[in-house]
Amino acid sequence: MMLKIYHGGCHCGDIRYSVDLDLSRGTMRCNCTYCRKVRNWSAACAPEALAITGEDKLSSYTLSGAVRHEFCPRCGVRLFSRGHVQELGGDFASVMVSTLDEGTEDELIAAPVKWADGLHDNWRNSPLEVRYL
Repeated sequence: MMLKIYHGGCHCGDIRYSVDLDLSRGTMRCNCTYCRKVRNWSAACAPEALAITGEDKLSSYTLSGAVRHEFCPRCGVRLFSRGHVQELGGDFASVMVSTLDEGTEDELIAAPVKWADGLHDNWRNSPLEVRYL
């Protein structure tokens, strides 16, 4: 495991963050109706590993009362998700890989992608088809 501090933020700069993240542990894509529409590509971290500047400016969309998808209301960039999903280990945070300022092409290419069949609440297994995600 190789934690590294990454920085990121929204397009307009109102919301910034730093996160301790290990991209070699993998990233996630999901086929649920929400993740498909926003083309989710995220990397999980411990909730306490995410430090946010401008958190008071965040807007959110809560899905099923368990997951809060947070975004900048000024520029619309979706930054993180936070919540509690027992099937995924309890409390979690995840950052959208596209909002990282750092992360070399090599790191991103080498980061394994885990697929989740969220459409069928089958979170620990990959959907049969992933090419469209």
